[in-house]
Amino acid sequence: MTFLVYGEHDEKTLGQMERCMSVGSAARGVLCADGHLGYAHPIGGVVGYTDHISISGVGFDIACGNMAVRLDARRADLAGDVLTILQDIAKVISFGVGRVNEERVDHALFDSDLWRAAGVAGLKDLARNQLGTVGSGNHYVDLFEDEEGFVWIGVHFGSRGLGHKITTKYLELADAKDGMEVDPALLDADSDMGRGYLAGIELGGLYAYAGREWVVEKVRSIIGGNVTFSVHNHHNWAWKETHGGVDMWVVRKGATPAFPGQYGFVGGSMGDDAVILRGVESEKSAMSLYSTVHGAGRVMSRTEARGKVHRKTGEQLTQPRVDRGEWNTWLNRAGVTLIGADLDEAPQAYRRLPDVLAAHAGTIEIAHRLRPFGVIMAGANEFDPYKD
Repeated sequence: MTFLVYGEHDEKTLGQMERCMSVGSAARGVLCADGHLGYAHPIGGVVGYTDHISISGVGFDIACGNMAVRLDARRADLAGDVLTILQDIAKVISFGVGRVNEERVDHALFDSDLWRAAGVAGLKDLARNQLGTVGSGNHYVDLFEDEEGFVWIGVHFGSRGLGHKITTKYLELADAKDGMEVDPALLDADSDMGRGYLAGIELGGLYAYAGREWVVEKVRSIIGGNVTFSVHNHHNWAWKETHGGVDMWVVRKGATPAFPGQYGFVGGSMGDDAVILRGVESEKSAMSLYSTVHGAGRVMSRTEARGKVHRKTGEQLTQPRVDRGEWNTWLNRAGVTLIGADLDEAPQAYRRLPDVLAAHAGTIEIAHRLRPFGVIMAGANEFDPYKD
């Protein structure tokens, strides 16, 4: 079965997408320009199923997504230097597994019937402890300046350990194969197991939204100012939609919904501009299941970028492809102050976002370009089993 391809991809990524389109009730497919190999379903891959839901397609980080808000504060008017502001944020926002403070986030979602419907009531304590934490991997809190000098807050993370454990539970129930180049794990959406999993991803979605909103508000309270615009989207999820008169479950893994007029926040690397984009109506947009990129997309694996290090001895087993000095030079040239991260998140490990967006011309338009000036990520030695 054919699928629409944007941009250039390696054979393994294309082969993974072909495999996804060959099983179950896959009816339509799209591979976005930021795509790369994922677990049984490519990142940047979109598949519409008439009868199935793909656990592999949603992925371990259920409801991973982006939120961005514009403030009426201007970059030039920020009190204090950027590093001090970032340090203040890092005192109240937790990255990685642990918490830097004892503040707990209460939310109505903990009273939802979805916990019972998904069979995951036993995960409430874990979820309570992690709500409002950002995690590691490519998850971040960023500060940007737009064309008019206004400050934007951007965050990227998902459902943390809750989503990971929901996914693990249903992969085991589905007797899914382990590995990258295997058939995706599918469930009949209209089955008891399918309905349980759908309840689980709905719960993960509520949880991710609550976490991102809490983090954004904490950062806003530190910077000051009022929110004048907001955009918030999942990019690892499944939506019930109708395309070409056909009802289907559209599973987007690392892909942003971009229906006509719908806004999305898409980040580049830590050293590149991000964008607020908007979907436009066109024949190509419809063929794309109204989907677009979620980021710039990796061009090298984490291990390639930072090299392989023996976790117990610290011995460097393979050399990194990214030079640390060149990474620092890139950030200095871009005017970015960074707390945390490592070579695997350096700009050199990613495509350039303008190239990726250009591949989707005619399906989206750029509303704002955002220049990063402050980035916080988990530290280089932070181990997080729930990262991307």
